[in-house]
Amino acid sequence: MESVLNQAMGTEGFIIMGTSGCGKSTVGRLLAEKFGWQFLDADDFHPAENIQKMQAGIPLSDGDRLPWLRSLNSLLSDAIRSGAHPVLACSALRESYRQELLSGGLSITVVYLRGTYEEILERVQSRQDHFMPAELLRSQFDTLEEPANAWIFDISQPAEEIVEQI
Repeated sequence: MESVLNQAMGTEGFIIMGTSGCGKSTVGRLLAEKFGWQFLDADDFHPAENIQKMQAGIPLSDGDRLPWLRSLNSLLSDAIRSGAHPVLACSALRESYRQELLSGGLSITVVYLRGTYEEILERVQSRQDHFMPAELLRSQFDTLEEPANAWIFDISQPAEEIVEQI
């Protein structure tokens, strides 16, 4: 099998996507480190209102997400214009969210970290340093539209192996 890295040579960056707890931030940081690129965690850019909703166990609506997604698109565009190659860890659960992130013709590769609800629930329940409660994971799986045009990796692999394949 041809190395995914050979295919990545034309990309300006990566979006590492999937539900909460799938390993987006871990894989994203390792990938950015491997290439010497800029790591961005979408969670760091949520407005306070979104975080408060999630902490209260209330799923975000599309209206809650749209300004956040637009600001992330601006971050990606600015990074690319400045010569940086961004690696963004972002749930990007729906196709429309991914289209918003990539609007403006950004040449960014989407990497989808796929796992079962049970696998990811176990990870989320063991986390202590994240604002999203485990109760919201089901809503993320209900929202998830698996991407048609992404590199897909199973989360049963260690993050280092996923990065090595990229």
